Amino acid sequence: MSRAQEEATGVDDSLLSSEPQCLKVHNKIRKKAMDLLMRREHAVAELQKKLEARDYDTNIVAEVVAQLADEGLVSDARFTEAFVRYRCNNGRGPQRIQSELRERGVSEKIQAAYLNIGDPQWFERAAQVRNKRFGDALPEDFKERARQARFLQYRGFTSEQIREVLDDV
Repeated sequence: MSRAQEEATGVDDSLLSSEPQCLKVHNKIRKKAMDLLMRREHAVAELQKKLEARDYDTNIVAEVVAQLADEGLVSDARFTEAFVRYRCNNGRGPQRIQSELRERGVSEKIQAAYLNIGDPQWFERAAQVRNKRFGDALPEDFKERARQARFLQYRGFTSEQIREVLDDV
């Protein structure tokens, strides 16, 4: 663009050359985000953190993630639903799941919608996890009972759930 054309259009030539560059970076970040989302669901904050860890511009990453969220390609609710189901099926308790969701940047409101700590199913799940690891036999002494309680606590079950399971055994 000549100097006369530049003055006539009011557009600086350096802006024109940087705009396609910015678009390339935007598309590169979007492609990487889509690659990550193809493997598994991600929370919005988790996806943003992973992209920023790759030394992409923070503002462009935020813009891409917001765009993906608007398009429904990344969703905290969908992630939380899948995450809770998967962790529950792997024998994790509600406290551990809640902690892991918090680490991934899921809001308390969404956590509460998909994770009811007071639900009676957690007592049944704790009993199943305990029986799978230790069998149906009663803990014979305090040491064995404490060992089983530590195991269930590590898995993320509440003290009330652990007490109920170990007293019912």
